[in-house]
Amino acid sequence: MPKIKTHKGAQSRFHITGSGKIMHVKGGKSHLRRRKRKQAKRLYDETIPVSPSDRARIKRLLPYGV
Repeated sequence: MPKIKTHKGAQSRFHITGSGKIMHVKGGKSHLRRRKRKQAKRLYDETIPVSPSDRARIKRLLPYGV
């Protein structure tokens, strides 16, 4: 059976924790942040778990738990 290729775009955006959760950083972090509230800007620094509806799709893109 051939190896499955890892999707490199997904590899850079998501990481899998030791317990198996898929985590990601929110988008919109790089620019146009001056007009946002301080509380909203702090939320961009956190990694948050992927929603359950997207979990299966992302696991297929990261077959080896990269």
